[in-house]
Amino acid sequence: MLTDSQTVDANDAAPENIQGISVDEAITAVMDGDFASIDLFLHQSVLPALLWASVGLAVLFIGYFVANYLSRVISRPIRNRIDETLGRFCGTVIFYTVMGGLVASVASKLGAPLGGLAALIAAAGFAIGLAFQGTLSNFAAGVLMIVFRPFKVGDMVNVAGIAGKVNEIDLFTTTLDTPDNRRLIIPNSSISSSTIENISYHAHRRAEVLVGVEYAADLDQTREALQRAVDCFADQMIPGEGRGSAVVLAGLGDSAVQWKVRLWVAGTDYWPMQECLTGEVKRQLDRAGIGIPFPQMDVHVRQTVTQDIRPTTRPRMRPARRAQAANEPPSMRRAS
Repeated sequence: MLTDSQTVDANDAAPENIQGISVDEAITAVMDGDFASIDLFLHQSVLPALLWASVGLAVLFIGYFVANYLSRVISRPIRNRIDETLGRFCGTVIFYTVMGGLVASVASKLGAPLGGLAALIAAAGFAIGLAFQGTLSNFAAGVLMIVFRPFKVGDMVNVAGIAGKVNEIDLFTTTLDTPDNRRLIIPNSSISSSTIENISYHAHRRAEVLVGVEYAADLDQTREALQRAVDCFADQMIPGEGRGSAVVLAGLGDSAVQWKVRLWVAGTDYWPMQECLTGEVKRQLDRAGIGIPFPQMDVHVRQTVTQDIRPTTRPRMRPARRAQAANEPPSMRRAS
C-alpha cells in the first residue's frame, strides 16, 4: 500500500506526467516486487485509460444515434420537396461526416497522434485507390449522377441496354426493376459511359403504328380507314401544338405502301394505347377491305445451253511422233 507521502508525491506528479510511470518501469517493478510502483501505475495509467476508453465508446454509441437522427431530419425535406435521390445522398454525407468528426475527437482525447494517423490514412487511401480503381470510378459516376440527376427514383429508363424502373441510386450501383419483375443492380460506371434514355421524363408520348397496305388499295380510302382508327381514341388524345394525331404516307416499300399512324397520349398510358391503336388499325383496314400484304419476291429463271465436254480417248503421243504424224498424208494416218 502507498503511504501518505507517496500518495501526495504521486498526485503532485500527475499533472506533469499524466501517464505516470512507463510500461517498461512497470515491468521492472513487477520483476523487482515493487508493488508500490505497480499500484501507482494502475492508478495513474491503466485506470484513466480505461475510463477514457469507456467514455469514448459511450460517445461513439450516442453519436451514432445522433448522426442517424440528423441525417433523417435534414434529408427528409430534401426528399419530399426537391428529389428523393438528392435527399438520400445528403443524408449519407451528413451521417458519415458526423461520425468521422466524433471518431477524430475521441481519438484525440485518448492521446492518439492525429498527424501520424492522417498520414497512415492517406497512404492506405492511395493503396486502396490503386487496388479499387473500378470501384472508385463507380463512386465518381454515382456522385455525378446524383449531382446532375439524369434520372431519379421512380423513372422508367433504358441504360446500358437494359430497360427498367429506377428503384434506388447508390454511390456505387443503381438498382432497376424490369417490367417482368426482375431486379438488376448495375455499376454506375457502366451507366455513365453509355447512352441514358429517360423514358418517363416527359408527361406525353407519341404512340406510332407502322403498317403496309397492298398497292391495289386506293390512297384516299386507306387514309380514311386509318383516320377512323385514330378517331376511336379521341378521348385519350393529347391536343395542342405538336400533339394530336396524324396519318402519314411514309413510303413505297418493296411489296407494300407504308403508312404511319401517330397519336399523342399521356406517358402513363403509352403501352396500353400502343396495343389498342395497333389492333384498331387492323380492324379498320379489314372493314374497308384493304389487305396487308406479306413480302413477295419475283424469281426469274433463265435457261442456258451448256456444252457437253467429254475427255478424249486418243492415246497420248510423244512430241516427235506428233510432228511426224502431222506431216504424213491422211491415208497413212488412218493406216497407222
